[in-house]
Amino acid sequence: MLRELDLWLRAYYARRLAYPAADDARQEVLLAIHAKRHTFAPSKPFGAWVTAIAHYKWVDRIRDASRYSALALDKDIAIEDHEGAAISAAALDQLLGRLKPAQASAIRLVKLNGLSIERAAGATGQSAALVKINIHRGLKKLATLVS
Repeated sequence: MLRELDLWLRAYYARRLAYPAADDARQEVLLAIHAKRHTFAPSKPFGAWVTAIAHYKWVDRIRDASRYSALALDKDIAIEDHEGAAISAAALDQLLGRLKPAQASAIRLVKLNGLSIERAAGATGQSAALVKINIHRGLKKLATLVS
């Protein structure tokens, strides 16, 4: 029965909708038939019941298509260029990887993430003075690596 319904629905929607929408509508009808099978009265014609479901799903597709009309896209869409920022972030990450972990962590927290010295000290378990020293020594090493 499902094979026959599938063939009939393919032909029904092939005349009414474009292929992707027809295939989606066909699947929706098969699901609706399964979900609403308890509403079918055996004393009534099965074909009329299926046709009504298919018709209502088709009308739903037409309504949806009219609500969401396609817009033509301009060929010259302005796109932000993030290539430089991505390269800079990767280079910075690579440079910070060449520092001692305590130095890299202190620089990330204070200089990149904007934490205060005290909060960075609490996050790393270092004293505030040690955080300042790690930042100073790390920045000095970064300067030598870059030059």
